Amino acid sequence: MKRILVLGPGCPRCETLVDAARRAADDLGIQYELEKLTDIKEFPKYGLMMTPGLVVDGKLAVQGKVPSVDEIKSMLA
Repeated sequence: MKRILVLGPGCPRCETLVDAARRAADDLGIQYELEKLTDIKEFPKYGLMMTPGLVVDGKLAVQGKVPSVDEIKSMLA
């Protein structure tokens, strides 16, 4: 099971990233757990310097932008 974590304060870009990550995982048909982390004090634990951030299985995959659904699929595959 993939663990997907979206880091961000809850801004519109963060919500867009949540939706894109959910679509990518659903399109791939994988089992996943998707969480949102909004506590900015926790962000440094993942190396995040710019929001939003996407963490896949504990590793920071992207930060500071919202990747396309196709880009997220490649991160999850």
